[in-house]
This record gives sequence, structure tokens and C-alpha cells, in this order.
Amino acid sequence: MIPLSAGEMLPTTESVHDLQFPDLASSWDEGMPLGNATVGAIIWQKGNCLRFALDRTDLWDLRPTEFVESDIFRFSWVREHVLNNDYGIVQQKLDAPYNALPGPSKIPGAALEFDISSLGKVKQSHLYLKDAVCEVTWENGTSMQSFVHATRPVGWFAFDNVPEDFVPRLVPPAYRKGESASHDNSHAGADLDRLGYKQGRVAVTGNTADYHQQGWGDFSYDVSIRWKREGKRLTGVWAVTSSLSKDQASNLCRQAMAEPGSQLYATHKAWWNTFWKKSSVSLPDPVLEKQYYNEIYKLGSTTRSNSYPISLQAVWTADNGKLPPWKGDYHHDLNTQLSYWPCYTGNYLDEGLGYLNTLWNQRQTHKQYTKRYFEKDGLNAPGVCTLTGVPMGGWVQYSCSPTVSAWLAQHFYKHWQYSRDKKFLKERAYPYLKDVATFLEQFSTVENGVRKLPLSSSPEIHDNSINAWFRDTTNYDLALMRFAFKASAELATELGLNNDAAHWKKLEGQLPSFAVDDGQALAFAPGEPYRGSHRHFSHAMAIHPLGLLDWDRGEQERQIIRSTIAGLDQYGPGAWCGYSYSWLGNMKARARDGEGAARALRDFAQCFCLRNTFHANGDQTGSGKSGFTYRPFTLEGNFAFAAGVQEMLLQSHSGTIRVFPAIPADWKDVRFGTLRANGAFLVSAERRQGEVGHVSIYSEQGGKLRLENPFPGKTPDTHGKPFREDNGILIMNTRPGETISLSAPPTAGRAVK
Repeated sequence: MIPLSAGEMLPTTESVHDLQFPDLASSWDEGMPLGNATVGAIIWQKGNCLRFALDRTDLWDLRPTEFVESDIFRFSWVREHVLNNDYGIVQQKLDAPYNALPGPSKIPGAALEFDISSLGKVKQSHLYLKDAVCEVTWENGTSMQSFVHATRPVGWFAFDNVPEDFVPRLVPPAYRKGESASHDNSHAGADLDRLGYKQGRVAVTGNTADYHQQGWGDFSYDVSIRWKREGKRLTGVWAVTSSLSKDQASNLCRQAMAEPGSQLYATHKAWWNTFWKKSSVSLPDPVLEKQYYNEIYKLGSTTRSNSYPISLQAVWTADNGKLPPWKGDYHHDLNTQLSYWPCYTGNYLDEGLGYLNTLWNQRQTHKQYTKRYFEKDGLNAPGVCTLTGVPMGGWVQYSCSPTVSAWLAQHFYKHWQYSRDKKFLKERAYPYLKDVATFLEQFSTVENGVRKLPLSSSPEIHDNSINAWFRDTTNYDLALMRFAFKASAELATELGLNNDAAHWKKLEGQLPSFAVDDGQALAFAPGEPYRGSHRHFSHAMAIHPLGLLDWDRGEQERQIIRSTIAGLDQYGPGAWCGYSYSWLGNMKARARDGEGAARALRDFAQCFCLRNTFHANGDQTGSGKSGFTYRPFTLEGNFAFAAGVQEMLLQSHSGTIRVFPAIPADWKDVRFGTLRANGAFLVSAERRQGEVGHVSIYSEQGGKLRLENPFPGKTPDTHGKPFREDNGILIMNTRPGETISLSAPPTAGRAVK
């Protein structure tokens, strides 16, 4: 690598949304995050060292969970013990191993350390979001810049004005001698030495350092660093690779060092420039706007079309000598689903494909699990699983719930809705949904014309007790079954498969109505109302995210929505996590409560996030926003927050586009650019002094556009585009590639004949 000239800095673009502090974080979970969905780094200070915590998504201990291959790993065995009121054996055999055994689990990579004790006081640490660059400056004139390349699994760093003996040190995780307990309230897992690995060694030769670590079985990973000095400037690169990939860390570093630093940065910056152009928002609330852009930055750092899905911590595994919270795994009972909510309206469909492509590629693994555990054909996925989709156990009601894949299938459905990609519909969306619906048809039974499940649950109601099993189908399972049959019928119709469509409609018609309490609020199940604070709004799935109950379908559904949300407010947030506030913000936006949505999202940003905006699950302020005050870092709350902002600005889940459907009354000036709507429409809109001034809609695929009149009571100026209006809904036909502009009168539109 030809370094930049001594003293010359990477060109960066400052933003009000950047993270800027007068020091370095003293805790790993508050450090500056960099990533590209394959590798990541957190930059923080540990003792007298500037530390880069290095990570990679496919660093996993994939040892088998023994009970998965045993005869007891069957739903029928679990059901028998539930009905016999003998549940302890189920907890012992299928639940306890998750916490008792160290693997399978996500594992950390390594760290780079630089002794900064001689540099004096830090002046500023700065994360430039637009450039994905971290910069640290010291009062003595020393500076450091670093980035993780946007498209290559390498990181880059440069220090200016450092002494001659200033060099990086590669620090491996302590796999044979655990560090002392973290005491950081982070829900840390077991010590790394419980994995039983032989400690890998670091080999230093000249200006290179290489570390090879053997994991479980034939898995291994490598970390490599190369550096170069030019006067008082130190420049270097690092890479992490695993035996699950073809890349070699040392080769990646050698190639990167041979490339001009300016060229490496140019290709990195080009990707981020394209990413940031996909959409934009401008809010009058600086807290929400800054948090939103930090969430979108994290989205760009954690997912690509060809990446593994976003796990609990993605490319930022805990750097505390422990296994990460909840083993850093894939929780499909909420966490992965919420993490991809902002991909659709946010116009990040390509980034969302990392989730869908992995689920698609793991279908056979999931079908084998379905056949083994449920003894049925079709497709279901484990609710808690490894990198490769293998079940890990845990609370079996949820880790082996029969409706997991129905929720996963909604993401296939939404990708079709928002892309209108007919090839994706035919080859991915409908086949996936059909397999899911087939399983649910076989697993459920019909009694007196009503379809139900043999046992049901609702995450995470009654935690891991026998009472978590319901004899009646819960609203959670019911909503997901209804969605699976309804969406399958819709997609079959779109493909002209009329017999399939009729079949799925018949099955949907056999499902019961949602259970409600005396006040018409959604219950967990018949006879089990929401009567206490709970973190997972599983009973309200029909409202959001599934949209089976919608504000615009009449007063009866509005009453259910109002009463359900009122129940959440009434019983309060004592048992909520940060993601509960993010989810509530989305739900209140769907109920057209802009003030309520903004308040919930602001509580999330101000009370449940660390200084680097990482979601820490518990209330970090002691202000009573939750009884949970711990700080395990997970990402789903962050991304659900971003989706909540989008729901306030643009909604189209019902097929009708609505701009600014749920913004507070005092948001007089607000705008957004190229957010994506159902039907593959890209929408931009601006509101000034409390009035919508202009709306622009680009039709990517053509087709019928339905838009709630953004100028109520007035005929909009469509600049010659024909339209008709039906009860306040503007309807017009569009061509692929056409842009429709609407503005307030004076001129009236022409009606379509």
C-alpha cells in the first residue's frame, strides 16, 4: 500500500448525525463500530491501549447439540409431557443444555492494540457516518483514522505523528485462560476457555503478525495484520477469515498493502455514497433524526445481499473474554425479523436479500428439522439456530414454535410487495410460502369446522413454565397462520394458480376470530387477556407487523387497535425492553398516533441506547422506563426504531400509499426522499409550515397507483397526469419508469374516463 503523505488525512464529510466524543469509550459496547456485514471492528480504549475488537460473521463453534439427534426431540414427546403435567423432563432435556453447554455459539475474533500511554490526552473521537470512518485525535497532534472496507473483508488504519516504537500488537482471545468476570451487566455468556480450544499462537515476522486458531472439529480461523512506517506515519491493514470461506487473511492483507491507500478508500467511499443516496429523511426532532441515521449506518455495516443474516450482535461480538449474550445466535422469535423491518420502506431491498437468500439456501436443513421434530412435511425453521440453520434448543415453546417460518415468510412476501419482481415471486416468494402453508395445514387439525394447533404458545408469555403452553390457539400463532394462508392465496392468484388460491382461502376460512377481552383488546388467547407488562407484543401481531387488522378497515378494527394499544399503555413498561418501545412506535404509527409514536421512539433513543447508539435492552437512565436495567447489546431494537420513523412518514402496507400518516401536530416542516412503497413506487414528499407542498412518485414497475390525497378536500395538480378520486383516494395508471408529480392547487386534475 502506498500511504497518503505524512500528515495527510482521509477526506471525510462531517454530519450533525456523526458520533463525536472528547475521549475514547472505556467499554467495548460503547466503542465506535465499523463493519461491512462480513467483518467488523469496535474501536475503544482498554487500559493504556487503543483497541480494535475484530470480528467476522462466520466465526462459529458449530458443535452439534446432542438432543437434536435423540428420539425425544419430537413435538409429540413434548406434548405428551405437557398433557401429563410432567414438564420438568422437557426443561431438563431440551431447554437446560442451551445455557449449560458452551456451544454451539458465535465466537470472537481477536484484537489489535496500540499502546497510547505516551500520546497524552485524547482530544476527540469521531465516527463519520457518511464515510464510515473512525478518527481519533490527541492534544499532542497525533491522529488515527480507520475504516472497514465496504466490499472487501479487510480493515485499514493509519496513525500520524507517532514514535518509532509505536506498532500494533495482535491480541488473541483467551481461549485457555479466561479473563475475570466482566461485571458489566451485559448478560455475558460463559468464559471462552469452556470451549476447550487449544490456544492459538501469534507469529510476528517483521511488519506482519498472523494468528491461527483451531476451533471445534475441523473449523479454524485466521487473523492477519501488515503495517508499514514512513517517518512518523504508521499505516496498516488487517483481515479475518474462516475455514468456511475461501479467502486467506494473509493474502487479503498482502493484496490490500499493494494497493494505494487512496484507491482503497475511493472504492470504499463509492459504496457508501451509493448507499446513502437510496433514501433520506429530514425531521424537526434532532434526537429522532440523529438516531435514525445511526441506525441506517448500522444497517449498511451489517448486511449485504450475499451476507449471512444479522444475528443478535452481527459483526460486533462482545470483547470481554466471554461468549456473547445469548451466544450471539439467530433468534427467529423476534430478533432477526425486527432487524430487517427498515429494508422495505427504507429502499434497502438489496441489503435485505442477505436474510432471504440465507433462509432460501437453508430450506433443506429446515425441512429436515420439520420432518424430525414435527413429523410433518413442509417447511418450518427453528426459532433459535446456528449460522447454518441447525436448532439450538432453549425454551422449546418458542425455539421450536410451529409458526416461526410463517413470520420469516412475511419477509419474502414484503420483498415481493415492495419490489414487484415477478421472477422473485415465482421462484422464491410463493414456493417458500407454499411450503410454510403446507406444513401448517398438516400440523393443525380441524374440530367442528375450526382449524387449531394441538398446542400453542405466545413468546414469551409465562416464560419457560408449563403455563406457557396453551390448549387454545394463541393470537400469535393464529395471526401467523392466517397470514400464511392469506398471503399464499394472494401470491397464487398473482401467478394464475387458481386451484392453489382456492385451497389456501378455504384453509384461512377455517381459522377462528382473534380472541379479545371485554374491552375489545387483543388477548394472548381465549380467556387469557393482557393483564400485565410484557416485553414481547406477541398478542398484537395481527396489528403490526402483519397488518391483518388495519386502521382503514372500519370502526370495528379501529376499536381493537385502540384498545390493544391502550392496554399496553395502561399496564406500563415495567417488563419492557428497548425493542418494545421501538415496536410500540411502529404500532402507534399504524394507529395514526404521531405524538405517541414519536414519544415511544424518543424513549428508546434516550433511555435504552449507549452513547454509540447501541441498543442495550434495559433502561440505562434509571428513569423508570423499564424494570430491566441491564445492558446486553442486541441490534433488533435499533433497526425496529428506524422502521418506526419510516412508518410515521410513509405507509403503504394496505396497498394505498399515505404520506405523513402519523407525524406529531407540531412537526410543521418535514420531508423524505425516495422511500419505497408497496407496488415498487419510490416516493418523495415535503411538508412546510404544516402543509404538504409537493409529492413525487417514481413508478419502478408500472401498474395501478393508489394514493391518499395529500391535499385533503382539494383537487391536486398532477401536471397533466390523468387520475380519478374515490373517497379521498387518488387512482392512476402508471408506466414503468414514469415519475408522477403532485402539488397543491391552483389547477385541477383531469379525470380518467
